[in-house]
Amino acid sequence: MLNQNNVILGQNRSAIRELFEYAKKRKTEIGEENVFDFSIGNPSVPPPVEVETALSDLINTASFEELHGYTSAHGCYSVRKVIADYLNGKFNTSLNAECLYMTCGAAASLTITLNALLNEGDEVIVFVPYFPEYKVYTEHARAKFVAVKCEEKTFLPDLNALKNTLSPATKAVIINSPNNPSGVVYGEEIIKNIAEILGDFYKKTGNAVYLISDEPYRELVYDGITVPFIMNYYSRSIVCYSYSKSLSLAGERIGYIAVNNAMEDFLEVYAAVCGAGRSLGFVCAPSLFQKLIERVCGITSDISVYERNRNLLYRALIEYGYEVVKPDGAFYMFVKSPEVDDKAFVERAKRYELLIVPGECFGYKGYVRVSYCVNTDVIERALPAFKSLAESYKLI
Repeated sequence: MLNQNNVILGQNRSAIRELFEYAKKRKTEIGEENVFDFSIGNPSVPPPVEVETALSDLINTASFEELHGYTSAHGCYSVRKVIADYLNGKFNTSLNAECLYMTCGAAASLTITLNALLNEGDEVIVFVPYFPEYKVYTEHARAKFVAVKCEEKTFLPDLNALKNTLSPATKAVIINSPNNPSGVVYGEEIIKNIAEILGDFYKKTGNAVYLISDEPYRELVYDGITVPFIMNYYSRSIVCYSYSKSLSLAGERIGYIAVNNAMEDFLEVYAAVCGAGRSLGFVCAPSLFQKLIERVCGITSDISVYERNRNLLYRALIEYGYEVVKPDGAFYMFVKSPEVDDKAFVERAKRYELLIVPGECFGYKGYVRVSYCVNTDVIERALPAFKSLAESYKLI
């Protein structure tokens, strides 16, 4: 018999992917300009010009082996050193190349990290709302997925709920800031409090809990907001990073794992990461894009477009009577559904050719996610549809 868990996963795409496929079909039926697809977090801003220049130069000057040959299983040393040096300069850390493991994006980073840390029966705490694949990755690693509520008015973690949920089985906590789907940023006070709670738990019980920070949106912040770097606050910390959003390279699948070398069991944890990468087959991340990152590390796409989109959409939705927590980062907006059933709201939105994602798939019913990483003109053309949808609920 086949692995039935994988059969089920293969037969049932995520709600996000279902809408993405629906959007493609609908566009062929009525024209792309008539469909307002806010379903998926696919960057609309082109990569920085430095990316195109570096790629062109690599293709024209680098050797075949350098571009297309195997790197070390955990990544090219020079690339890992450049990233470590960049992080040290930006965040005042003391990382080196041997703290980094190159991956095919944040999905591989998280999968490797969770398989490195977890044993059967361990628990992973995640704050609601959360990226739905966290549950898939956790359960694949034979661990239990534990969702902890947030504060509804802010979508920030409920710290008392975290304290009350920690147990002898807790092995890791995942945070995602800026958050998908809410766009909320966990500020320094929140990070300090989480670190203190986990530190106190270790002192009282002897149970070491790892803090995993999923950071594909680290650079996508607005209004002068900064994202605290968790290694400066908690020693047992691991960063899972992707260049998909910061460099608009979502389809190229390049990222890394950074293991904090300040943790007591650093060597063992890093070895477990390398071992998990080996056992999962996530070795030798794409060599061409590793070499690209070596040249453009620290550069970011023009995120001012996303900020403009956020401001335009947020002002309009508030005017139309929707309830929204203004996002500080990423390119998502979490909007309260005018009816209890968020899936019914999503279906009604389709009547206006608005494609949005039900909050239920993020573990938070009664809300929907709107991805505003689209061309600004799409938002401008969609506003009358959002207004008509609001009027259908008598919000205005």
